Amino acid sequence: MVDVRAFKAIKYTAKAGDPKMLVTQPYDKIDLEMQKEYYERSPYNFCRLILPIETDKYQIAQQRITQWLNDKVMERIEQPAIFVSRQEYSINGKKFVRTGLIAALRLYPYSENMVYPHEFTHSAPKADRLNMLRTVQKNLEQVFLMYPDPENKTIDFFKEITKTAPLIKVTDPDGVEHTTWEVTDPEKIQYIQQVLSEKIMVINDGHHRYESALAYRDEMRAKADWTDDSAFNFHMCYMVPIQDEGLMILPTHRLLKEAELTPEIIEELKHYFTATDVAPNAETLDNYLAAHIEEHAFCVYDGKNAYGLTMKQDEKVYQFVNTHTSKETKIFDVVILRDIVFKNILKTEELKIDENIIYVRWTKTAIEKINRGEAKVAFLVNPISAKAVSELALQHERLPEKSTDFYPKPLSGITMMDISVQEKL
Repeated sequence: MVDVRAFKAIKYTAKAGDPKMLVTQPYDKIDLEMQKEYYERSPYNFCRLILPIETDKYQIAQQRITQWLNDKVMERIEQPAIFVSRQEYSINGKKFVRTGLIAALRLYPYSENMVYPHEFTHSAPKADRLNMLRTVQKNLEQVFLMYPDPENKTIDFFKEITKTAPLIKVTDPDGVEHTTWEVTDPEKIQYIQQVLSEKIMVINDGHHRYESALAYRDEMRAKADWTDDSAFNFHMCYMVPIQDEGLMILPTHRLLKEAELTPEIIEELKHYFTATDVAPNAETLDNYLAAHIEEHAFCVYDGKNAYGLTMKQDEKVYQFVNTHTSKETKIFDVVILRDIVFKNILKTEELKIDENIIYVRWTKTAIEKINRGEAKVAFLVNPISAKAVSELALQHERLPEKSTDFYPKPLSGITMMDISVQEKL
């Protein structure tokens, strides 16, 4: 039984200013340039809490939360609520809408088979977020999850709620319109609790946050009086049905800084793939990928030439793939790219972000980075479906790093949740 609860949200007040000057992307999507830009937008920008520039960032974040609450820049709402959150966005001129629920979700270790991860985590980001939790005792950002809703029960619930007046509406710099509705009616809250109690959850984004919260929960249980209602047993989450047509995953293209596309490498690739010369522009490369989305296909570009690569329907090739990848993950292009192309053909060692590999979202950006010399070879991939990610997670399998890019990211700064020792849900 998945336990979902309303919570007493901490939110900005009108005194803080225009919401679009306050909200941000999630902390792990904020680079140095964005961080500086957010700081310039407002003295109350949410980046000053989730990713302070200052050296003593955890203490600074805590001091700011206390000060902003005292100054009525933020306020705690005493009536427990859940929130319906909608994102409206466009990709290549086509409009999409994604709608989900923000609520407190009980934390479950993965071994309990209630919440499933789909990718591996790293110790440094978890230590960072755990230190932040220890200091501020707040969930500053959501964990983003998905769950099955084949009967459209929650989807229909969201449709009814979104007919009412919203709490907040803000458009981010990418042109995504984020709208949030507050739900305080106990009957409506009880209904959604009952519906979601039968679900299992798969983490889309926020694996580090979720695992840090589990560690914090265990620390608090060891040193404080607690009950099942203690807020630190929960995490503020954004939950979206798998059936939602706007639940989008974008491809994450791989740019290698040190590899080269020599004639010998191209010949080696031809043992496993049918290679086709492709015009080196974003439209043609995207069209090639779209035309081969049901096959294992990639595009590769080195600043001079571009090729479309489609895996051969050959028994020897499939034997190699089966030998070098797990049963469940062999169907994913990013796994074949990693294990066949990178490890076997290019002989790459461990690939580290920004050191020898760059990940980008858009084909046009990948081409520009290669042309500027920021990397030598771009491997372009098709996106993975949300359904496929969920099925993989439920098999206790995990994908390589940066395999999924759920888009758009939920904004940070709409709500916070108190998880201090005295807080109950």
